[in-house]
Amino acid sequence: MLEQQIMEDYKKAMKDKNPLAVSAISFLRSELKNVAIDKRKDKLEDADVLTVIKKQIKQHQDSIEQFKAGNRLDLVDKEQKELDILKAYLPEQLSEDKIKTFIEEAVSASGAKGPQDMGKVMKELMPKLAAGADNKLVSELVKNRLAK
Repeated sequence: MLEQQIMEDYKKAMKDKNPLAVSAISFLRSELKNVAIDKRKDKLEDADVLTVIKKQIKQHQDSIEQFKAGNRLDLVDKEQKELDILKAYLPEQLSEDKIKTFIEEAVSASGAKGPQDMGKVMKELMPKLAAGADNKLVSELVKNRLAK
């Protein structure tokens, strides 16, 4: 399970005295524990773990943008390294062409006609893509497709 892998990586980072990895994984573990408490479960499913990881990745990406705007390149570097650590837990990402294929299927299945039907397409699409694609990229591709 993914949660077990995260625990083992945390222990390894502690033994290797890698403060950056310890920090990133520790915060991830904390978030996982909070979600487990909210769901009243001892162990989380991999889907729940992936949801937490994607949420943290989005937070890191937002932080990177903010730090770049504030010209804090030292913090951009730190956030980028933590982001890379978190991305290692995601499954292999789908190519843009593959995502476009899924989008075409979702558009025809939902009967979408234009941009107002984006919600229908996304609802059809997201369970199929799960953690295999960046939500921001998928959203952009769907917008472009429906704008045609």
